[in-house]
Amino acid sequence: MSSPAPAFASSPSLSIISPRRIPKSRFTFKQLQQLKSYSTQTPLRVIAHVDLDAFYAQCETVRLGLDPSKPLAVQQWQGLIAINYPARAFGLNRHVTSTEALKLCPELIMQHVATWKEGEESWTYSPDAFKEIATRKVSLDPYRQESRKILACIKTVLPKDLQRVEKASIDEVFMDLSAHVHSVLLERFPELRGPPPYDDPSEYLPKVPTTVLDWKADALVETGEENGEECDPDWDDVVMMVASEVVRDVRQAVFDTLGYTCSGGVAKNKMLSKLGSGYKKPNQQTVIRNRAIGHFLGEMKFTKIRMLGGKLGDEVVAMFGTDKVKELLGQPLDQLKRLGDDTGSWLYNTIRGEDHSEVNPRTQIKSMLSAKSFRPAINSFEQGVRWLRIFVADIFSRCVEEGVLENKRRPRTINLHHRQGSQTRSRSSAIPQGKPLSEIMLLDLAKNLLAQVVVDGRAWPCANLSLSVSGFEDGVTNNKGIGGFLVRGDEAKAMMSSGRSTMSGGEPLAKRRRTKGNIKNFFGPPSDKKRDFDAARTVLMARQKSMREEDTDDVEEDDADEFGAPPLEESEEQPTTPIPERELYISSTPPSAQPQTHDDPKSHLPKQSKPDPPRPPKHYQESLDTFFCSKCNMRLPVSEKAEHDDYHFAMELSKEMRAEERTVPNMMAAARHTPTSKPSRGRGGPPGGRNVEKGQAKLAFGRPT
Repeated sequence: MSSPAPAFASSPSLSIISPRRIPKSRFTFKQLQQLKSYSTQTPLRVIAHVDLDAFYAQCETVRLGLDPSKPLAVQQWQGLIAINYPARAFGLNRHVTSTEALKLCPELIMQHVATWKEGEESWTYSPDAFKEIATRKVSLDPYRQESRKILACIKTVLPKDLQRVEKASIDEVFMDLSAHVHSVLLERFPELRGPPPYDDPSEYLPKVPTTVLDWKADALVETGEENGEECDPDWDDVVMMVASEVVRDVRQAVFDTLGYTCSGGVAKNKMLSKLGSGYKKPNQQTVIRNRAIGHFLGEMKFTKIRMLGGKLGDEVVAMFGTDKVKELLGQPLDQLKRLGDDTGSWLYNTIRGEDHSEVNPRTQIKSMLSAKSFRPAINSFEQGVRWLRIFVADIFSRCVEEGVLENKRRPRTINLHHRQGSQTRSRSSAIPQGKPLSEIMLLDLAKNLLAQVVVDGRAWPCANLSLSVSGFEDGVTNNKGIGGFLVRGDEAKAMMSSGRSTMSGGEPLAKRRRTKGNIKNFFGPPSDKKRDFDAARTVLMARQKSMREEDTDDVEEDDADEFGAPPLEESEEQPTTPIPERELYISSTPPSAQPQTHDDPKSHLPKQSKPDPPRPPKHYQESLDTFFCSKCNMRLPVSEKAEHDDYHFAMELSKEMRAEERTVPNMMAAARHTPTSKPSRGRGGPPGGRNVEKGQAKLAFGRPT
């Protein structure tokens, strides 16, 4: 970026000053040099904050190609979450409903946010979304996408090797311009390039060769002193002026490229620059010079300062009876430490404009959340799973943008939060790192977490459900399968180019899971009270089984879920036909779905010793009397109880015989080596018990009576 021409006029007084008494600056060469390293301790530090004006409303205005002067509001259900400045002129705010907003401003354009809906592959804009609050979920993906474009545009304006940018939120950006301004100062003022006098970095800088700085259209905060503007500028003022030029260029580039207006703030730290960006809106920027900090903060309520607008701010107001910075400045440090030593010291420095927090250039997210508050509440495991499908689709689409498909980044943990009444329960699970991340994997993990909540009891009605992934980290790259080390030449190149999928595709048939009968054919239909519990238990058992058989990815063809539909791991959406009470389909395909093809059409029928007499066909399985076997930890039909007891009796007898077989030879061997023992010889038995054949030790040799 080219440096603007110096925006100052030469001071006529410099020519008449004696060389012996050259005026000096208040700042040293060391403090100037610290700008280059983004030091938080130098008083010449300069931070900028850029804030998009009514961002959500601007996104919809740009997307729809509307005139920015027309009043527009972004609607979420019956409320408003963003109002542009032309609409605010009618007295609208985010506390009014959409109906009240139209009464205050009949010309208001209301655009509902994008929403997710079951059965749709992505979020969409629906004009009737506010009428379907029970079946839709809000999506902020359109605004996230625009936010990423704006951040990329800002970075193109700043020098690549002299930029430190922090994305503070979806519509806020901090910029540490210290190093950039340092390079501009050395270019404009050659006298600052050389070594300090006597090679002493503590020597003061020469006085600024100007008495007037051109701030153009910036909103310059006054000093509050009668003759405050008559003082000659120092290097901290020059630093602020150069930074304001950079911010002005950034804001103009965002508008020219993407059509968005934003406000800016320039100050010596993050706290002041954020307050400055909101001082004059929209589409303006404010400069808070060091000499004006006291006046700027003195007339402000400290509850507007970051970290003081919540519980801590309320506590300070309650303790000292004021919310004004000016009145709180009179409190000594010891009084402020009544809030705690660390909190009191932080508050003491904050109200005086001191903030040494760094601008963090991290732009990668740490977690993703998808949530829904239910009105009315949901009351079944089936409803919860349907919403989990939406959450997973929402999160996975954002993970794709983070580069999970290219293995650039991936999460390590999945978390579920469930609120029932006033009780909130959370469950978490590790995400397997050895397999590619997919929607099916996330949905399987999410269902398992919800099943744990249901099995624990008191899960319904559910007022809020949320799913999140966290622990994002960079993926491992440039890996190759072991096959790449075992083959050479063209074959190795072909394997590496085809990816991991070709190496893992030839799974031995012996390891594949066999198709088994539908387990619901052996059990009666669950009652209304047990339906959710049984469904959740089925999910947990399936999850445990899959963990034991990690070497196979095949899904049992006949293993339908508890609601009579194909497994929820399938990619297609599930039918929403309500299930009759106390009834359950025995077929893996409900009447409303297409029939499935099975390798064995009778594999889903229970085995019986004798065929049943002919009877009319039934759509539902009749209830069977069962008993619980504590040794097998499973339920079986009562008709098989006697046979099952014989099975366990035979197993126990077999164990006893094997134990005796191991014990008797040891006893006989011990007897042969005992001096006092006399070997006995039975009829037909080996003398002295020597050379006993295998299996003879358990036979009783003796004389007939």
